Amino acid sequence: MNTLTRRNFIRFLIAAGISISNASKATDKTIYIGITPVFLIELTSVLRDWQNYLEQKLNRPVIFVQRDSYREIIIELLSRRLDFAWICGYPFIVNHRQLRLVSIPVYQGKPLYQSYFIVPVRDTSTQSIIDLKGRLFAYTDPDSNSGFLIPRFHLKKAGYDPDTFFKKTFFSSGHRNAIEAVSSGLANGAYVDGYVWDSLTRFKPEFNKQTRLVSKSSTYGFPPIVAGPSVTPNMLLDFQKVLISMQNEPDAISILKRLNIDGFSLGKTTDFDAIKKMAIELGEFRNAQ
Repeated sequence: MNTLTRRNFIRFLIAAGISISNASKATDKTIYIGITPVFLIELTSVLRDWQNYLEQKLNRPVIFVQRDSYREIIIELLSRRLDFAWICGYPFIVNHRQLRLVSIPVYQGKPLYQSYFIVPVRDTSTQSIIDLKGRLFAYTDPDSNSGFLIPRFHLKKAGYDPDTFFKKTFFSSGHRNAIEAVSSGLANGAYVDGYVWDSLTRFKPEFNKQTRLVSKSSTYGFPPIVAGPSVTPNMLLDFQKVLISMQNEPDAISILKRLNIDGFSLGKTTDFDAIKKMAIELGEFRNAQ
Protein backbone atom coordinates (compact mmCIF):
# COMPACT_ATOMS: atom_id res chain seq x y z
CA MET A 1 0.00 0.00 0.00
CA ASN A 2 1.64 3.26 -1.06
CA THR A 3 1.61 6.37 1.12
CA LEU A 4 -1.27 8.07 -0.67
CA THR A 5 -3.44 4.93 -0.62
CA ARG A 6 -2.74 4.39 3.05
CA ARG A 7 -3.63 7.98 3.90
CA ASN A 8 -6.91 7.70 2.02
CA PHE A 9 -7.62 4.41 3.77
CA ILE A 10 -7.04 5.94 7.21
CA ARG A 11 -9.25 8.93 6.34
CA PHE A 12 -11.98 6.50 5.34
CA LEU A 13 -11.63 4.60 8.61
CA ILE A 14 -11.92 7.78 10.60
CA ALA A 15 -14.99 8.82 8.63
CA ALA A 16 -16.49 5.38 9.30
CA GLY A 17 -15.95 5.80 13.02
CA ILE A 18 -13.09 3.32 13.42
CA SER A 19 -10.30 4.41 15.74
CA ILE A 20 -6.92 4.15 14.05
CA SER A 21 -4.08 5.66 16.06
CA ASN A 22 -0.35 6.24 15.88
CA ALA A 23 -0.33 4.80 19.39
CA SER A 24 2.51 7.00 20.52
CA LYS A 25 2.08 5.65 24.04
CA ALA A 26 -0.24 3.04 25.52
CA THR A 27 -2.04 3.98 28.73
CA ASP A 28 -3.79 2.09 31.50
CA LYS A 29 -7.12 3.44 30.28
CA THR A 30 -6.89 2.40 26.64
CA ILE A 31 -6.15 -0.95 25.03
CA TYR A 32 -4.18 -0.73 21.79
CA ILE A 33 -4.50 -3.67 19.39
CA GLY A 34 -2.20 -3.94 16.38
CA ILE A 35 -3.38 -5.30 13.05
CA THR A 36 -1.66 -5.67 9.67
CA PRO A 37 -2.85 -5.89 6.06
CA VAL A 38 -3.82 -9.52 6.68
CA PHE A 39 -7.12 -7.82 7.45
CA LEU A 40 -9.07 -7.00 4.34
CA ILE A 41 -9.63 -3.35 3.55
CA GLU A 42 -13.23 -4.24 2.74
CA LEU A 43 -13.89 -5.20 6.38
CA THR A 44 -13.78 -1.71 7.89
CA SER A 45 -17.32 -1.96 9.25
CA VAL A 46 -16.62 -5.19 11.14
CA LEU A 47 -13.55 -3.61 12.77
CA ARG A 48 -15.75 -0.78 14.00
CA ASP A 49 -18.32 -3.22 15.40
CA TRP A 50 -15.62 -5.41 16.94
CA GLN A 51 -14.07 -2.35 18.57
CA ASN A 52 -17.42 -1.38 20.09
CA TYR A 53 -18.03 -4.94 21.29
CA LEU A 54 -14.62 -5.17 22.98
CA GLU A 55 -15.07 -1.79 24.65
CA GLN A 56 -18.40 -2.89 26.13
CA LYS A 57 -17.05 -6.20 27.38
CA LEU A 58 -13.76 -4.88 28.72
CA ASN A 59 -15.19 -1.59 29.98
CA ARG A 60 -12.20 0.23 28.51
CA PRO A 61 -11.52 2.19 25.33
CA VAL A 62 -10.10 0.06 22.52
CA ILE A 63 -8.12 1.36 19.57
CA PHE A 64 -7.10 -0.71 16.54
CA VAL A 65 -3.71 0.32 15.18
CA GLN A 66 -3.06 -0.59 11.55
CA ARG A 67 0.51 -1.07 10.36
CA ASP A 68 1.90 -2.20 7.00
CA SER A 69 4.22 -4.95 8.26
CA TYR A 70 4.60 -7.49 11.05
CA ARG A 71 7.96 -5.95 11.91
CA GLU A 72 6.36 -2.59 12.70
CA ILE A 73 3.81 -4.33 14.90
CA ILE A 74 6.48 -6.30 16.78
CA ILE A 75 8.57 -3.16 17.39
CA GLU A 76 5.56 -1.36 18.86
CA LEU A 77 4.59 -4.36 20.97
CA LEU A 78 8.08 -4.71 22.45
CA SER A 79 8.37 -0.97 23.04
CA ARG A 80 5.01 -1.05 24.87
CA ARG A 81 3.22 1.21 22.41
CA LEU A 82 0.82 -1.65 21.69
CA ASP A 83 -0.78 -4.03 24.16
CA PHE A 84 -2.05 -6.81 21.91
CA ALA A 85 -1.72 -7.69 18.23
CA TRP A 86 -3.00 -10.13 15.66
CA ILE A 87 0.21 -11.32 14.00
CA CYS A 88 1.66 -14.30 12.14
CA GLY A 89 2.99 -17.44 13.81
CA TYR A 90 6.51 -16.78 12.51
CA PRO A 91 7.19 -13.48 14.34
CA PHE A 92 5.50 -15.00 17.38
CA ILE A 93 7.91 -17.94 17.66
CA VAL A 94 10.90 -15.69 16.91
CA ASN A 95 9.89 -13.35 19.77
CA HIS A 96 8.34 -16.01 22.01
CA ARG A 97 10.33 -14.99 25.09
CA GLN A 98 8.83 -11.50 25.10
CA LEU A 99 5.35 -12.20 23.76
CA ARG A 100 2.56 -14.24 25.32
CA LEU A 101 -0.05 -16.22 23.47
CA VAL A 102 -3.58 -14.96 24.10
CA SER A 103 -5.68 -16.88 21.61
CA ILE A 104 -5.67 -18.67 18.26
CA PRO A 105 -8.61 -18.10 15.92
CA VAL A 106 -10.57 -21.16 14.85
CA TYR A 107 -10.96 -21.36 11.09
CA GLN A 108 -13.13 -23.98 9.38
CA GLY A 109 -13.34 -25.90 12.65
CA LYS A 110 -9.62 -25.90 13.53
CA PRO A 111 -6.97 -23.42 14.77
CA LEU A 112 -5.10 -24.02 11.52
CA TYR A 113 -4.62 -22.51 8.06
CA GLN A 114 -2.75 -23.17 4.82
CA SER A 115 -0.64 -21.24 2.35
CA TYR A 116 -1.93 -21.13 -1.25
CA PHE A 117 0.37 -21.10 -4.27
CA ILE A 118 -1.16 -18.91 -6.99
CA VAL A 119 -0.24 -17.86 -10.53
CA PRO A 120 -1.95 -15.68 -13.17
CA VAL A 121 -5.08 -17.33 -14.54
CA ARG A 122 -3.61 -17.29 -18.06
CA ASP A 123 -0.75 -19.51 -16.80
CA THR A 124 -2.20 -22.97 -17.31
CA SER A 125 1.07 -24.92 -17.24
CA THR A 126 2.69 -24.14 -13.87
CA GLN A 127 2.22 -27.04 -11.46
CA SER A 128 4.64 -26.08 -8.67
CA ILE A 129 6.95 -23.30 -7.58
CA ILE A 130 9.81 -25.12 -9.31
CA ASP A 131 8.24 -24.21 -12.65
CA LEU A 132 8.87 -20.52 -11.90
CA LYS A 133 12.67 -20.76 -11.98
CA GLY A 134 14.19 -17.54 -13.35
CA ARG A 135 10.91 -15.64 -13.18
CA LEU A 136 9.35 -12.92 -10.98
CA PHE A 137 7.97 -13.83 -7.57
CA ALA A 138 6.10 -11.84 -4.93
CA TYR A 139 6.79 -12.43 -1.24
CA THR A 140 4.20 -10.91 1.08
CA ASP A 141 6.27 -9.95 4.13
CA PRO A 142 9.75 -10.96 5.38
CA ASP A 143 8.12 -12.07 8.66
CA SER A 144 5.28 -14.05 7.08
CA ASN A 145 5.05 -17.81 7.41
CA SER A 146 2.68 -18.39 4.49
CA GLY A 147 4.08 -15.70 2.21
CA PHE A 148 7.83 -16.06 2.86
CA LEU A 149 8.96 -19.05 4.92
CA ILE A 150 6.87 -21.68 3.15
CA PRO A 151 7.88 -20.91 -0.47
CA ARG A 152 11.55 -20.64 0.53
CA PHE A 153 11.31 -23.90 2.46
CA HIS A 154 9.83 -25.69 -0.57
CA LEU A 155 12.69 -24.45 -2.74
CA LYS A 156 15.35 -25.51 -0.26
CA LYS A 157 13.81 -28.98 0.17
CA ALA A 158 13.87 -29.34 -3.62
CA GLY A 159 17.61 -28.56 -3.62
CA TYR A 160 17.51 -24.93 -4.77
CA ASP A 161 18.90 -21.75 -3.25
CA PRO A 162 15.90 -19.47 -2.52
CA ASP A 163 18.12 -16.39 -2.85
CA THR A 164 19.13 -17.13 -6.45
CA PHE A 165 16.24 -19.23 -7.78
CA PHE A 166 14.11 -16.35 -9.10
CA LYS A 167 15.11 -13.64 -11.55
CA LYS A 168 13.63 -11.07 -9.20
CA THR A 169 11.59 -10.98 -6.00
CA PHE A 170 9.84 -8.21 -4.09
CA PHE A 171 7.72 -7.76 -0.98
CA SER A 172 4.12 -6.80 -1.60
CA SER A 173 3.33 -5.67 1.98
CA GLY A 174 0.34 -7.92 2.41
CA HIS A 175 -1.40 -10.98 1.00
CA ARG A 176 -4.08 -8.95 -0.74
CA ASN A 177 -1.38 -6.96 -2.52
CA ALA A 178 0.40 -10.16 -3.55
CA ILE A 179 -2.82 -11.47 -5.07
CA GLU A 180 -3.20 -8.19 -6.94
CA ALA A 181 0.42 -8.36 -8.15
CA VAL A 182 -0.17 -11.83 -9.59
CA SER A 183 -3.52 -10.77 -11.07
CA SER A 184 -1.95 -7.84 -12.90
CA GLY A 185 1.05 -9.81 -14.14
CA LEU A 186 3.52 -7.89 -12.00
CA ALA A 187 4.55 -11.25 -10.53
CA ASN A 188 4.50 -14.74 -12.01
CA GLY A 189 3.47 -16.27 -8.71
CA ALA A 190 3.10 -15.95 -4.95
CA TYR A 191 2.25 -17.91 -1.84
CA VAL A 192 -0.54 -16.23 0.13
CA ASP A 193 -2.49 -16.79 3.33
CA GLY A 194 -5.31 -19.22 2.54
CA TYR A 195 -7.60 -17.46 4.99
CA VAL A 196 -7.21 -14.19 3.08
CA TRP A 197 -7.72 -15.95 -0.25
CA ASP A 198 -10.84 -17.74 0.99
CA SER A 199 -12.21 -14.56 2.55
CA LEU A 200 -11.76 -12.62 -0.66
CA THR A 201 -13.46 -15.44 -2.55
CA ARG A 202 -16.37 -15.21 -0.14
CA PHE A 203 -16.72 -11.44 0.19
CA LYS A 204 -15.30 -10.17 -3.09
CA PRO A 205 -15.18 -13.11 -5.54
CA GLU A 206 -14.28 -11.00 -8.55
CA PHE A 207 -10.94 -10.10 -6.98
CA ASN A 208 -9.45 -13.60 -7.35
CA LYS A 209 -10.69 -14.29 -10.88
CA GLN A 210 -7.44 -13.28 -12.56
CA THR A 211 -5.40 -15.79 -10.55
CA ARG A 212 -5.30 -19.59 -10.48
CA LEU A 213 -4.92 -21.61 -7.30
CA VAL A 214 -2.25 -24.22 -8.05
CA SER A 215 -1.78 -25.96 -4.70
CA LYS A 216 -2.21 -25.75 -0.94
CA SER A 217 0.45 -26.29 1.72
CA SER A 218 0.28 -28.42 4.84
CA THR A 219 -1.59 -26.91 7.78
CA TYR A 220 0.05 -24.61 10.32
CA GLY A 221 -1.03 -22.77 13.46
CA PHE A 222 -3.41 -19.95 12.51
CA PRO A 223 -2.02 -16.41 12.98
CA PRO A 224 -2.42 -15.79 16.72
CA ILE A 225 -3.41 -12.91 18.95
CA VAL A 226 -0.55 -12.14 21.31
CA ALA A 227 0.19 -9.86 24.25
CA GLY A 228 3.21 -7.62 24.64
CA PRO A 229 5.23 -6.73 27.76
CA SER A 230 2.83 -3.91 28.70
CA VAL A 231 0.01 -6.37 29.47
CA THR A 232 -0.58 -7.48 33.05
CA PRO A 233 -1.68 -11.07 33.81
CA ASN A 234 -5.17 -9.87 34.74
CA MET A 235 -5.49 -7.77 31.61
CA LEU A 236 -4.42 -10.72 29.47
CA LEU A 237 -6.92 -13.03 31.17
CA ASP A 238 -9.77 -10.54 30.76
CA PHE A 239 -9.09 -10.09 27.06
CA GLN A 240 -8.68 -13.83 26.56
CA LYS A 241 -12.02 -14.56 28.24
CA VAL A 242 -13.82 -12.03 26.05
CA LEU A 243 -12.37 -13.55 22.87
CA ILE A 244 -13.09 -17.15 23.85
CA SER A 245 -16.68 -16.34 24.79
CA MET A 246 -17.48 -14.56 21.52
CA GLN A 247 -18.77 -17.72 19.84
CA ASN A 248 -21.44 -18.00 22.55
CA GLU A 249 -22.52 -14.37 22.48
CA PRO A 250 -25.38 -13.47 20.07
CA ASP A 251 -23.97 -9.97 19.54
CA ALA A 252 -20.58 -11.41 18.61
CA ILE A 253 -21.62 -14.20 16.26
CA SER A 254 -22.25 -11.79 13.39
CA ILE A 255 -18.82 -10.23 13.96
CA LEU A 256 -17.17 -13.65 13.77
CA LYS A 257 -19.03 -14.46 10.56
CA ARG A 258 -17.90 -11.22 8.98
CA LEU A 259 -14.33 -11.93 10.09
CA ASN A 260 -14.81 -15.34 8.43
CA ILE A 261 -13.73 -17.29 11.51
CA ASP A 262 -15.59 -19.66 13.83
CA GLY A 263 -14.29 -18.20 17.06
CA PHE A 264 -11.19 -18.15 19.25
CA SER A 265 -9.42 -20.97 21.11
CA LEU A 266 -6.92 -20.97 23.96
CA GLY A 267 -4.24 -22.65 21.88
CA LYS A 268 -0.68 -23.39 22.94
CA THR A 269 2.79 -22.36 21.83
CA THR A 270 3.51 -25.85 20.50
CA ASP A 271 0.82 -25.27 17.86
CA PHE A 272 3.53 -23.31 16.02
CA ASP A 273 6.27 -25.97 16.23
CA ALA A 274 6.02 -26.72 12.50
CA ILE A 275 6.75 -23.06 11.72
CA LYS A 276 9.66 -23.07 14.15
CA LYS A 277 11.12 -26.17 12.52
CA MET A 278 10.97 -24.57 9.08
CA ALA A 279 12.58 -21.37 10.33
CA ILE A 280 15.42 -23.33 11.93
CA GLU A 281 16.06 -25.37 8.77
CA LEU A 282 16.14 -22.19 6.71
CA GLY A 283 18.50 -20.47 9.13
CA GLU A 284 15.85 -17.84 9.83
CA PHE A 285 15.64 -18.48 13.58
CA ARG A 286 19.02 -17.11 14.60
CA ASN A 287 17.67 -13.91 16.10
CA ALA A 288 14.99 -15.54 18.25
CA GLN A 289 14.28 -13.47 21.36
